[in-house]
Amino acid sequence: MTLWPQEGLWRHRDFMKLWSGQTISQFGTQVSLLAIPLTAVLVLDASAFEVAQLSTVEYLPFLLFALPAGVWVDRLSRRPILIAADLARGAALGSIPLAYAFGALTIWQLYAVSFVAGTLTVFFDVAYQSYLPSLVERERLLHGNSLLEMSVSVAQVAGPGVGGVLVGALTAPVAILIDAASFLVSAVLVVAIRAREAPIARIASVSVRHELWEGLRYVVGHRYWRALAITVGASNFASFVIGSIFVVYAVRELGLMPATIGLVLTLGSLGGVAGAMAAGPVARRIGVGRTIVGSAVLFGPPLLLVPLAPQAEPIPFLVVALLVATAGGTAFNITGRSLMQTLTPERLLGRMTATRRFLVWGTIPLGSLAGGVLASELGLRAALWTGAIIACFTFVPIALSPIRLISNLPTEPEREPALGAAVDA
Repeated sequence: MTLWPQEGLWRHRDFMKLWSGQTISQFGTQVSLLAIPLTAVLVLDASAFEVAQLSTVEYLPFLLFALPAGVWVDRLSRRPILIAADLARGAALGSIPLAYAFGALTIWQLYAVSFVAGTLTVFFDVAYQSYLPSLVERERLLHGNSLLEMSVSVAQVAGPGVGGVLVGALTAPVAILIDAASFLVSAVLVVAIRAREAPIARIASVSVRHELWEGLRYVVGHRYWRALAITVGASNFASFVIGSIFVVYAVRELGLMPATIGLVLTLGSLGGVAGAMAAGPVARRIGVGRTIVGSAVLFGPPLLLVPLAPQAEPIPFLVVALLVATAGGTAFNITGRSLMQTLTPERLLGRMTATRRFLVWGTIPLGSLAGGVLASELGLRAALWTGAIIACFTFVPIALSPIRLISNLPTEPEREPALGAAVDA
């Protein structure tokens, strides 16, 4: 009897290094996702609007830099980008506990670190999703994405709970050191990957601007990717109306302690584990398109439980909301991402990923800004209701698109579009 699985990518050494690095860094990220806003609330006594803007500045780089990042990722080797981004993110986050130790920490430093880390994440995220198809065969992408998304889900289960304990024991700024260290470990593991990328064929005379617009037209003009982008962009906007003020709501409206908030996030994140485990089998049973549409339906309705949570017994409401919404989001991410990576020509992978991030994560700072404004003007619960109601309708574009008719995951890229031409295939 063997203790380690023999099938799939479990024996793929280079993939396992990438996967291990991502698992560790995702764990650290989950600690910071709790510790940074708690630093603002508990250490700096920030307002709901100021806390919401942490998400705004963190995701603003996706609006500013995602499109050019896609062009450079398609021109350069992706592995060095991953290493440099991990090292720099670790250094940026490490400045927070350092400033706290010298009594110099301010909300403006939190904004600056969030913006720098967000900018580096733009380049890492685009390079990482474009790197995977060069590391494993396309017919194994569903398994690879399932494992990588499982890492996110497991980190979401363990990270907030540990983060809540660390915040209570060490203070919120010091707990951020865990995230800084996790990026350094991830960088070391990516350095250890032996496989080298094949050179990417490109036309030397094509300008950066031309390549940028080519990627944008490819995604916006594609009958599958356009609907995916609208659904995910709208969902992210609504989710971050809620997410940007969730910690403030939990502390000031529901009276929850940091360890309890961490426990709620941990229990709710178990839905992501379930979604990651179910995505592949469900897609094979009912079809890729139906899985994408069905999981998108789960984005919104559970979130109605967040503003419904009573102050006396809020935890069951919050946990169920996060369980169901996270399960749907994880299954959607795995299936949709695998479809995009499979069908997109290699030459366009970086720009496809970057354009998609520009469109779907570019709405996050807008949602965070809206959450902060609504919370300041109407109150926390009214802002939460607004985000939850919007989220209930975000599945409509994908449900009306031809993507619902896809049965099996393709194994080959689609025919490459003519250079500079719009696509509708």
